[in-house]
Amino acid sequence: MPDSAVPILPPLPFYQPIADECTLFEHAFQHRLPLLLKGPTGCGKTRFVAHMAAKLGRPLYTVSCHDDLTAADLTGRYLLKGGDTVWADGPLTRAVREGAICYLDEVVEARKDVTVVLHPLTDDRRILPLDRTGETLEAPPDFMLVVSYNPGYQNVLKALKPSTRQRFLAVEFDFPDPEREIPIVATESGLPANRVAPLVRLANALRALKGQDLEEGVSTRLLIYCATLIRSGMKPERAIRAALIEPLTDDPDIRAGLLRVAEVTLG
Repeated sequence: MPDSAVPILPPLPFYQPIADECTLFEHAFQHRLPLLLKGPTGCGKTRFVAHMAAKLGRPLYTVSCHDDLTAADLTGRYLLKGGDTVWADGPLTRAVREGAICYLDEVVEARKDVTVVLHPLTDDRRILPLDRTGETLEAPPDFMLVVSYNPGYQNVLKALKPSTRQRFLAVEFDFPDPEREIPIVATESGLPANRVAPLVRLANALRALKGQDLEEGVSTRLLIYCATLIRSGMKPERAIRAALIEPLTDDPDIRAGLLRVAEVTLG
């Protein structure tokens, strides 16, 4: 590459700020503070982290937590390779070594031993002990730990303990208001804003049923799916059923009720 050439950086993942969450993230990164994101499924938490990692120029390791996720899945384990036993870093260890951002999505779904591993990284020590190798890694300044969870899915068995919660800064996410959600869905799907507006209106009508007939409302992600189907030529009625109705329930009576809500809302 000639000396005068300037490398072309990939565009930032699209994210529409709702409040001051971008500023809070930047301050947390600068001061080496861990961050907790709270909010419903599909409201933009994962996209937000991807946007901020790209904006700050840091690698991003994303882990989708689940019931079987153990501390070893994050830190690493010994593997057999060509007849030898070799150590393989997990995503958390790689993030610490590289000074990357590690994002644990739905952290409450992981096993309890995961939080024990996170504690030394979320106080002033900022260390990651690797008992199996005898190493103690010190997190470099550019390392950041971000976790998220959906408060609506919490129960007695799956909840962050106060001793863990109080190690993080926290920011709450929710679905954007219509003035912001319409351009988000239009940008992501390519469907004109005037055709997105009725879909957002319907989504808010369905969200109002949360806690009554529905455990969770329509996510912005599902709205984008619906608009994408319509833009590609699918009839709106079919796209709405596939993206905004069927994913919400398996109960035929509730499904019929949601379809009636769609008919009334859209006219």
